[in-house]
Amino acid sequence: MAKILIADDAAFMRMMLKNILTEGGHEIVAEAANGREVIDLYRSHHPDIVTLDITMPEMDGLQALKVLKANDPRAKVIMCSAMGQENMVIEAIQSGASSFIVKPFQKEKVLEEVAKLV
Repeated sequence: MAKILIADDAAFMRMMLKNILTEGGHEIVAEAANGREVIDLYRSHHPDIVTLDITMPEMDGLQALKVLKANDPRAKVIMCSAMGQENMVIEAIQSGASSFIVKPFQKEKVLEEVAKLV
């Protein structure tokens, strides 16, 4: 079981991920709607894994990823991307993301990526 922080500006996407992950036996320790919240919640909750949407207001997922990795090089981050964001996914992996999943989420793929990091 992993403690997970979910970050997505769409409440519906957070709920979908939360359902998939809790059904998979994981604990959701916090949810963030933008990159700034991710940074604060990461510090206070110390999750095992962060799922990070690429496109978010205030601070996007790529910026948040870079701050997380600068503060904690061991942070495990799974980027969440929509179709057509391949260049951003490549940049995210180069910036230290552990993995990525594509929307719409497939339960098996999400749980498989989390299992690789636990």
